[in-house]
Amino acid sequence: MAGAIQKITLSSSRDIPFNKLVLSQSNVRRVKAGVSIEELADDIARRTLLQSLSVRPILDADGAETGMFEIPAGGRRYRALELLVKQKRLAKTAPVPCVVRDPATDILGEDDSLAENIQRAPLHPLDQFRAFLALRQKGRSEEDIAAAFFVGVSVVKQRLRLASVSPTLLDIYAEDGMSLEQLMAFTVTADHARQEQVWQAISGSWSKEPYQIRRMLTEKTVRAADRRAVFVGLEAYEASGGLVLRDLFQQDDGGWLEDAALLDGLVAEKLKAEAEKIAAEGWKWIEVAIDLPYGHAHGLRALEGVATGLTEEEQATIEALNAEYAKLETEYAEADELPDEADQRLGEIETALAAFGDRPLSYAAADIVRAGVFVTIDAEGALSVDRGYVRSEDEAPIVEPGHEGDEDDVIAGSQGTEPGAPIVQRAVIAIGGQSSEPEDEDDDVVKPLPDRLVTELTAERTLALRDKLANTPTVAFQAVLHKFCLDVFQRFFSSGSAMEISVRSIAFPVQAQGLKDTAAARAIAGRHKVWEDRLPKDRADLWDWLTTLTGDEQAALFAHCASFGVNALYEKADRYGGVVTSHGVEQRIAEADRIARAVDLDMVGAGWRPTAENYLGRVPKRRILDAVREGAGERAAHLIDHLKKGDMAKEAERLLADTGWLPEPLRPVTKDEAATTAGTSDAEVGALPEFLAVDGEDAAAEDAEDPRMIAAE
Repeated sequence: MAGAIQKITLSSSRDIPFNKLVLSQSNVRRVKAGVSIEELADDIARRTLLQSLSVRPILDADGAETGMFEIPAGGRRYRALELLVKQKRLAKTAPVPCVVRDPATDILGEDDSLAENIQRAPLHPLDQFRAFLALRQKGRSEEDIAAAFFVGVSVVKQRLRLASVSPTLLDIYAEDGMSLEQLMAFTVTADHARQEQVWQAISGSWSKEPYQIRRMLTEKTVRAADRRAVFVGLEAYEASGGLVLRDLFQQDDGGWLEDAALLDGLVAEKLKAEAEKIAAEGWKWIEVAIDLPYGHAHGLRALEGVATGLTEEEQATIEALNAEYAKLETEYAEADELPDEADQRLGEIETALAAFGDRPLSYAAADIVRAGVFVTIDAEGALSVDRGYVRSEDEAPIVEPGHEGDEDDVIAGSQGTEPGAPIVQRAVIAIGGQSSEPEDEDDDVVKPLPDRLVTELTAERTLALRDKLANTPTVAFQAVLHKFCLDVFQRFFSSGSAMEISVRSIAFPVQAQGLKDTAAARAIAGRHKVWEDRLPKDRADLWDWLTTLTGDEQAALFAHCASFGVNALYEKADRYGGVVTSHGVEQRIAEADRIARAVDLDMVGAGWRPTAENYLGRVPKRRILDAVREGAGERAAHLIDHLKKGDMAKEAERLLADTGWLPEPLRPVTKDEAATTAGTSDAEVGALPEFLAVDGEDAAAEDAEDPRMIAAE
C-alpha cells in the first residue's frame, strides 16, 4: 500500500512595521547590479511594493522571539523602503508585506537568498518589446514609458520598432531562429512582406550577417546623404509623400529615401524651376543635368564676366562684420581656448564674409543673347550654375571693314529680326538624361572586357597620368622632347604617340559617371584656374609676361600645358583601316605605360576604387569572383559565389575596398613587361592582353572576311 503523500505547509504572510525589520548578513547579494536603489524607490512610490520580503524572526539567547525580524531575501527592496522613510515619503511604522519563515526550519538564510535570485526566469526580450507595444497601444506616450522604466526615450523607440517587425519573423526570433542583431536589421523597413522575402532569400544560406539584411532591404533606396536628396531636402521629399527608412540601432547618416523615382522627379522639377529663373536673364540656351560629363564645356568659348560691385548697404555690412571679428579676436587673444559661442560666431562671420567675396558676374547683353548656361548639382548637393559659354555656331558674324554698324543690328540679324527691334529671346532649356547599358549576361566563359568599359577606365587613367605628369616637370620636358624628336628627325615614325603635342586636348566621348568629380579631375581644374587667373588678358602681353616667370614657374607652367596632350585612351580600332588602327592604339598605350612608370603613377593612390558602377557591375560574375579572389583571397570569393550578380557586385565592392586591387587596364606595367612587349615581332603584335583580346570565333571571322588585314598592317 502506497504511503500517503505528505502535504507541505507554506510560510505565513503578514504585515510587519518597517521599524521592526533589519537586514540579515545571510543575504548573498554583495555586488550592485540592475536598477539603482533610487530608481527602485521611485518605482515603489509609484506602484507600491510588488513582491513581499522574506523574513525570519530574531531570537534571543533563550530561543524566544524578540519582535524583530531579519531579511535574508529582499535587501534591495528594504534599502529602497529605507530611502523612502528618510525622504519622509513613508512612515517608520508603515506595514510592510512579509513572508515569515519558521525559525525552526533547517534551511539556511543564505539558501533562501540564493534561491530567490537564481530561480527566477528572466523575461524574454520579445515579451518586453510586446509589453512596451501594449502600453503604447493603450495610450501611454513613449516619454511616460521611458520614465516608468528608467530608460531613455530612444530605448523605448527601439523596442517599439522591434515589436513592429513581421509577426512571422518575431516567432522565428522567439524560437531562437535568428539573433537579436538580425532582428534589429529588419527594423530598417516597415514592409512586412519585404522583410519576410529577404529572410526567405537568406535563410538557406550560412551567411546571414545583419549588414547583408540591411543592404538587401535598402538596395533600391537612395541614401539621405546622396546629393540629390540634399538638393531636394528631406522635408520636401516627405511632404510629397516619400518615405524615409531609418535605422534606430546604427548610425545611418540620415537614413534611406525609399522612393527613388519620386526623388528624381523632384530633382528634375527643382532644376527646371531654377533654369526658368535663369532663363529670364536672356540666355540663348540652358543645359540642365544632374551630372554633367567631364569636359562638357570643351570647344565652347567662355565669356569674360565682370564681378558686380558692392552696394553701400553690403559694404556697411562687411565693415560691421570685420569690426565684430576683430573685437572677438582681441577679447579672446589671451585665452587658451575659445568659448563655444565665440567660436561659433567667428565661424558665422567667416561664412558671411566669404559669401560677399563670391560675387556674381555680369555679362554684356550682346553676349548673353548668343551664350548659354550649364545648370547642375555639385558634389555637396548645392545648385551649380555656370554661365557664359558660346557655341561656335552662335559666334557673332565677322563684319567687313567699312561696313561696321550698330552691334545691336548684328545681334538682331543673327536672331532673324529687324535691326532696331526689341530683342525678345526665350532660352531653350535642355534637360539631359542618364544613359543606361544593358547588363552583361552571366557566362562561365571569360569574354574580353567591353570596349566602352575599357575606354572609360583608360579615360580615368589618362586624367590621372595628366595630373602626375603636370607635377613632374622634368618628365614632362623629356616626354615633349621625345615627341619633338619623332616629328623632326625623319628616321622616326611618329604616329601613335601618347603625347598629342600641338597641344591638342582630347575630349572623352565615352566616360563613366562622376569622372569630373575624381581627385585627378579636381586637381587639374584647380591648377588650371590658378594659372588662368595669372595670365594676362591681352594676347599681345603674353610673351613679355612669360619672360617675367622664374625658371621653376616656367617649368611648372610647361608641365601643366604639356599634360593636356596626354592621350592614354583605348579606342576600338577601325577594322577597315581607318584613322584609328590597332597598331596605333597599342603604340599609344605602350608609350603611356612608359610615361606612367616615369612619374610613378599609382591608380590606387589617385583614388580609384572598384565599385559596382565603375567596374564590378559591368562584367560577368566570373570576373567579379576572379577580382575578389585575387584581391581579397579565396575565402572572400567563396563568401559571395552564391549571390546574384547585382548582390555579388555590391559585396565585391565592399570586400575589395581597401585591398588596392585594380583591373588590368589600370595596373602599372613593369619595365620587364614593357621590354617583353617591345621585343615582340610584328607578327606577334596582335597578341593583346586578355582585356583587349577578341574572342577566338570573332578573330577567325575577321580573318575570314579580309585575309589581307594582317599583311596590310
